[in-house]
Amino acid sequence: MENSLPPADELVLVDRELARLDARRSQLLARRAWLLRVLAAPAAGPSAPPATWRPAGPARPRADVTPRGAQNLLLTLGGALLTIAAIAFTLVSWGSMGIAGRAAVLCAVTSAALLAPPVLLRRGLVSTAESLAALGLALMALDAYALRRAALPDTDALGYAAVATAVLAGAWAAYGSALGRLRGPLPVAVVAAQLPLPLAVLAAHGGPLPLAWAALATAVADLALARWAKPAAVRVTAGGLGGALGGWALLTGGLLSLSSAVPAGALLLAGAAAALYVAWRMVPVAEAAAVVAGLAVVAAAGGVLRAVVPADWVVPVYVLCAPVVAVAWRSAAPRAVRRGLAGAGAAVLALGLLWALPPVVAGLVGPAARTTVVWSGPRAERLLAWYPATAPLVLLLGAVALALVPRLWARCGALFLVWALATALPVSLGLPYGVTSALQLLTTAAALLVAVRPESATRALGTPVPVGPAGGEGPAGRPQAAGTPVSPETVLARSGLACGLASALSCVAVALDTRGGTFVALGLLLGLFTAAGFLAEGARRSVAACAAVAAATGLVVAGACAAGLPAHLTAVALLAVPAVTAAVGARLRRHPVAAPVELTGAAVGLLSVGLASTRPAVLALVLALAGVLAAATAVRPERRPVASWTAAALFLLATWVRLALWDVTAPEAYTVPVTVPALVVGTLRRRRDPRASSWTAYGPGLAATLVPGVVAVWADPAWPRPLLLGLAALAVTLLGARFRLQAPLLLGGAVVLLVGTHELAPYVLRAVEALPRWLPPALAGLLLLGVGATYEQRLRDARRLREGLGRLR
Repeated sequence: MENSLPPADELVLVDRELARLDARRSQLLARRAWLLRVLAAPAAGPSAPPATWRPAGPARPRADVTPRGAQNLLLTLGGALLTIAAIAFTLVSWGSMGIAGRAAVLCAVTSAALLAPPVLLRRGLVSTAESLAALGLALMALDAYALRRAALPDTDALGYAAVATAVLAGAWAAYGSALGRLRGPLPVAVVAAQLPLPLAVLAAHGGPLPLAWAALATAVADLALARWAKPAAVRVTAGGLGGALGGWALLTGGLLSLSSAVPAGALLLAGAAAALYVAWRMVPVAEAAAVVAGLAVVAAAGGVLRAVVPADWVVPVYVLCAPVVAVAWRSAAPRAVRRGLAGAGAAVLALGLLWALPPVVAGLVGPAARTTVVWSGPRAERLLAWYPATAPLVLLLGAVALALVPRLWARCGALFLVWALATALPVSLGLPYGVTSALQLLTTAAALLVAVRPESATRALGTPVPVGPAGGEGPAGRPQAAGTPVSPETVLARSGLACGLASALSCVAVALDTRGGTFVALGLLLGLFTAAGFLAEGARRSVAACAAVAAATGLVVAGACAAGLPAHLTAVALLAVPAVTAAVGARLRRHPVAAPVELTGAAVGLLSVGLASTRPAVLALVLALAGVLAAATAVRPERRPVASWTAAALFLLATWVRLALWDVTAPEAYTVPVTVPALVVGTLRRRRDPRASSWTAYGPGLAATLVPGVVAVWADPAWPRPLLLGLAALAVTLLGARFRLQAPLLLGGAVVLLVGTHELAPYVLRAVEALPRWLPPALAGLLLLGVGATYEQRLRDARRLREGLGRLR
């Protein structure tokens, strides 16, 4: 028997086929036995097929992209690139044909692109038909542009664009209706239909208000189409575009109501009526549409009233208009509509509160925005009141409104607004420095008291209903299971702690005006947070302890500044904080507070590294000392997994800084000390666990040198580095192939490929520059279309390559 294969290879193929036939015979015998059992016992009913009937072979992982999805993506990219090439051909590559000749070429190509989809649909090639139809639609837009340039150069651009978009929208709609299996033309026609009315208004030199009316009319037509059109894609597109255009029209009307209240009010009321109709008829978007309608009504009413009140009362007028739509909660409207209108009133109140919050923000962060150096005395600009006197009135209205809501979150919001009033008092009343500092310290103390003893605040508020299901802490700080209501005491305690932290930061910023005030404020805050750490429960104890560490850090920095130490020496002094927190953590061991305190100390260590960064010698010292602290922490078994690696990283960074200080610029001096021990560790691990992946054992060590080497090669014009790196990568690749290790094989091969690309890149660039600009995207588009048409074969080739790599370790 003649055969082109060698006998050994043919024997392997024969054995493989015999094994497959044996496996198939076993499956068929199992199926036959099951069928016989079903026929022998008809009364019992058929049982499940045997598990052995399933095709043999290992389970394959689920693909991220289906073959059809990948094919559609390739076809889409190909069509997009061909469209780009057509645009470049029309607009850039003028050549010698002239605009009329190019228009004729585009018309012929457009006709071919539009006539091909029906033929492709009859053959079942839907995806290819979609791609060519999209290309045809894009070419129709280019044809419209070429028509104006060739035949109608003197027409108005905006007027021509309005007529052209209307004609294109009609043509695309007719084309999509004729070819119902195509999903793209009808939504594209809807998109094009958004432009004629606004463009016509712009062509007629209409102002913002007529343009907003045009947008609102188009949005109403879109919403009608979204309600009565049959294709789902058309409904979704029309609904989304109608909502966007209607929202823009209402936003424009709201802005215009600030200057021309009555005309803009009519636009807002018309938009509100349309939104209410949508809320009444379209259930999925009823609540959102009702919110928009309520906001439009408030904007229209407030715009009329603001013209007769002083400037400081404008926002309170809008806030007082909110109950006009909020009372709809008691009406007979559908529940979604009532919820939306009530939400609109709540949104207006929330916006008013946002307007009234700047004095609070100024009281919190204003002291930090200083124009003078610290310890230069009280600042005069801090005493100025910059905000309207009606802002506290809005805060008071918000507190009253929240207090009337029988929910815990509302009561907590009322307490927050009371704290906000207390915080804004120094800005509103222009209190002197000493009173401001004392008031902020008292506010901090009161907030921390609520955090550690929330029972008194709960009794003052009554007993509101619990909040919804959530995990949390019980009244005694014991954790609650998820799904149980959070107690009012826990919520109030968390709110009090957050307010106390914010007030403490503001207090420190104010205290920086004087040296004595700084030490007094930081000392008192250290005492307050330490006491809160002892008295609080659960997570609040950890937060208070971390805040105490931050206050101690501030005292160290203040002491160093008072002693006149520069920044890099202050960094050395700051290492005392992580040393103390490490000692506290060793004392507390597995206490819940130990880990947060040590992490805060580690963050202070990072601050120390940042301060020492201006002096490399001191930076190396700080990194080495921090490594010593991490190594000392690694002695404890519960911290060893993290602290040991942290110590190694700090010592390595200290070595790198010292190398940089010695003007060592070769990246290999920095990477090889990482690669060698990493490969040694990987080798030892592979000996203990032969099943360990080569990526886990050797991947990090090899990447530590190969990746920076590739970056250095691309930035180095000389030849020795590419040669040496290429030889090293080739050796790694050969070793990976010899021992069947995936990580060395792929990493080394990738580096060899990149180094070779680096050497050939100048010649490739010179060749590409000689080509026309539109030719590369056109070739790429054709390639993608070809690959998409033969995708299954390419998929099988890629699967064979993946299986070959998967057999490596």
